[in-house]
Amino acid sequence: MRPNIDDHDYEVKAKAMRRFFDEGDKVKVTLRFRGREMAYQDRGMALLEKVKTDFEDVAKVEQMPKLEGRQMMMVMAPR
Repeated sequence: MRPNIDDHDYEVKAKAMRRFFDEGDKVKVTLRFRGREMAYQDRGMALLEKVKTDFEDVAKVEQMPKLEGRQMMMVMAPR
């Protein structure tokens, strides 16, 4: 994903994530920052918080969001 992902693109990714959780798989959510997007890391953190709240009912956060270079990652596992 990217920090300023469009609503429809987010919904497509969310649908795939829900399918993975239903199958019992873990999901690694990765945000890639390109160029000047590094200045808006707060948007990336807000997006990962949105993912976390959207999937509270079916998944738990196994690894909290962290920034590694130009990527912000979070790992979620099914409940």
